[in-house]
Amino acid sequence: MATTSTQATRTILERFPAGGPRGSWPAEEYAAHQRAQGTNAQVVMDLRTDQFLVVTDTATQ
Repeated sequence: MATTSTQATRTILERFPAGGPRGSWPAEEYAAHQRAQGTNAQVVMDLRTDQFLVVTDTATQ
């Protein structure tokens, strides 16, 4: 049985420190702004660097 896998490439649009002020969501706000402009942006947590990353599955120029 052959197994194939494809690895999705993500582009990091912006990085935000995880230790922001309480009630402040700059990564989510940035991602929402990107989505409003037509970019499929999502927020993910990079545990290794303790940062929130705004990423997209599409290549940006």
